[in-house]
Amino acid sequence: MNLDFLDAHERHWEDAELLKDGNRLANADQLFGISAECGLKCLMIQFGMPMDTDKPKDRKDRVHVNEIWIRFEAYRSGHLQGINYALPTGNPFSDWNVNQRYAHRNNFDSTRLANHRTGGELVRVLITKAKRDGFL
Repeated sequence: MNLDFLDAHERHWEDAELLKDGNRLANADQLFGISAECGLKCLMIQFGMPMDTDKPKDRKDRVHVNEIWIRFEAYRSGHLQGINYALPTGNPFSDWNVNQRYAHRNNFDSTRLANHRTGGELVRVLITKAKRDGFL
């Protein structure tokens, strides 16, 4: 299958919102993180992240949002357009991990979800800007 980080970003966000509204916090939390990860990788490609057909070439870029948030800065800061796409220095996904998909649903609360949704929204703002600017 061909990668489409932009579509993945959007559809995971849409599903996360549906799950949040249905009080399915654990799965919504995971999807907010995956949505943000896909959005950042979409931008990282525009900033020059090398790709194979189905994955980033550099193993350091084959990580999830808790780590890709930091990797994003390396690509953004090295690109002329990057000045327009900065993220806050604090990583709202520092406590998020893809392995939490195995955790019991009682480990997820509305505060945790709100933090990760806010982090995802920061990425969505950058994606919207990139579309508006013709960068995507």
